[in-house]
Parts: sequence; structure tokens; C-alpha cells
Amino acid sequence: MSELEELLRETARQLLAEGSIELVIGYERGTLPLRTTPCFIRDPDQVERLVWNASCENNLAMYLHRATGKVGIVAKGCDARSIVGEIVERQIAREDVVIIGVPCQGVIDRTKIEARLDGREVLEADVSEGLITLRGEGFEETLNLGEVLSEGCVTCHHRDPTLYDVFIGEPSGGAVEDADEYAAVQALEAQTADERWAYFANEFSRCIRCYACREACPCCYCAECFVDQTQPCWFGKGDDLSDVMAFHIVRAYHVAGRCLDCGACVRACPMHIDLRALVKKLEKDVRELYSYEAGLHLETVPPLATFQPDDPQEFIK
Repeated sequence: MSELEELLRETARQLLAEGSIELVIGYERGTLPLRTTPCFIRDPDQVERLVWNASCENNLAMYLHRATGKVGIVAKGCDARSIVGEIVERQIAREDVVIIGVPCQGVIDRTKIEARLDGREVLEADVSEGLITLRGEGFEETLNLGEVLSEGCVTCHHRDPTLYDVFIGEPSGGAVEDADEYAAVQALEAQTADERWAYFANEFSRCIRCYACREACPCCYCAECFVDQTQPCWFGKGDDLSDVMAFHIVRAYHVAGRCLDCGACVRACPMHIDLRALVKKLEKDVRELYSYEAGLHLETVPPLATFQPDDPQEFIK
């Protein structure tokens, strides 16, 4: 157990024992190497289950609007920004949540590790001081953590929470300063419209309509999703490419100006679709048009949820 985990457990124990919160939402060890799973703790004697490491990938904010009573939540940077978004959009009340901030060095992208191992199965894994040691039958390999981080983590400028009630440990120091978070978007923008359409058509052709992206997203909290409505029925629910693309395009616009680039949708997708490309483009547009970055301020409403007389209107012909 690391010193950070010890501090986290002690903080959770104290908050539960003194009655400041009724529930802690955090992470516990999973059943496979490099995996954790969300956990929900009400008993101070159960806080030993809590862990914190580079495998804590779920955005826990998605559970807040389903919880009752006063809740403590372990939050890295993107989780905390999602919490801000839910407060701004009145899904939760600020006084009902205690944010336990943790420093984040980024989240592991297991597909990058799988690519490096070329089919070899990991049976044990340790993460320490920026290195990942992987062990399996007949091999042991050590990788730099920075080489196998999720793409959103590589360029994240808010790894540590911008809003918290308690902060555990020391700040992480943030991301690489010269990282270009919109390089992939700019590469797509440089293509012709037909080339971009062909790229997304190819990506979304693999979609099996499992909706894991929606279920993992903290922005998707509607009681009934537009794709599930039958009266009116907006489009078909089969695997026809036009219907599949309509779902992803409409969902992307629903999270425009709200998405934190936490990567939850990408990690949840069993077909490894490049879901990030479309929402990252919209994030770039919102930032350029409205000078707005989601999840940083409790007083600011997302641009597509409000109107100002001086809003850019060049797109209106």
C-alpha cells in the first residue's frame, strides 16, 4: 500500500466515522492485473478496499446523480471537472458532495500495453515511480508509464482537481507543457470533406450499438436517451450505417461544450472506435468561438446552454 492510499483511506474513514458523509465512491482492486473497479463504501471499517493508482480509469462522477444523501467521492482532475458540470447543470447540489481530490499522473491505456506485448498474457503488474513492470508466463517487461497513457491524459492540462474539499498528497505537476492536444483534430481538418466522412464512416461501421460509450459518460444523465425514444422515433436501432452515424453525431453534439475528454467512452468501447476524434473537434470549436473550457467554474453555464447577444453568428447565412 502506498502512502497516498493510506492517506486516502484515513480521510475516508474519518469522514464516514464523523458523519460528514454517508457514502464514499472510490476505486478498489479489480480481478485482473491493471484493473480497478468502482466501489461504494458506507462502513468506516471497509475503507481498506480503497486504492489509487494509474489503473483508476472510471469517471466516478457518473454515479453522483444516482446517489442519495451526502456523498464523498474520490476525484482526479477530469472527475472533478465533471462534478462541476453536474453542479452547473443542477443534477447535484454542491452541498451534497464532498470532493476528495487526488493527484493524477494519467490513466493507463491497456490497448497500448496489449500492442507492446503482442498476445502475451499479463498475470502480474506493478506500477511504481513512473514505471510499469509486467509479468507473465516466461517473461517480465518494464515500460515507462508515459508511453502507455491514454491519449487524453498525454495532453491533459488539469490532471489535478480544480475543485475539491480535501486534497490527498501533493499536486502531480500537470502534463507536458508543449503537448498539442488538438494535433489529431487539425490533421482531420486538413482533409477534404469526403475524406473525413470516409474516416468516420469506417470507424462507426464497427459499432455494435451496445451504448457502452453512453453508459460510461458522466454527461449522459438523461432519464430517457433520444436513441431510446419511440414516440417520436428519431431513427432506427439496427446496424444500418446511417442510423449508427446519426446516433454518434447527435450524441457528440449533446456533449459539445460539456465533454471533459476524460476518455471514459473510448475505454468502454469494445470495438475500439475513435470516439474521441469527433468530440475533440467540437471541444476545439467551442474553445475558439466562446473561449470556454468545460468544468472549470461553477458560475459559468456551457455555451450551448445559454445565449449572449454578442455570440458569434458567422455560421448563419
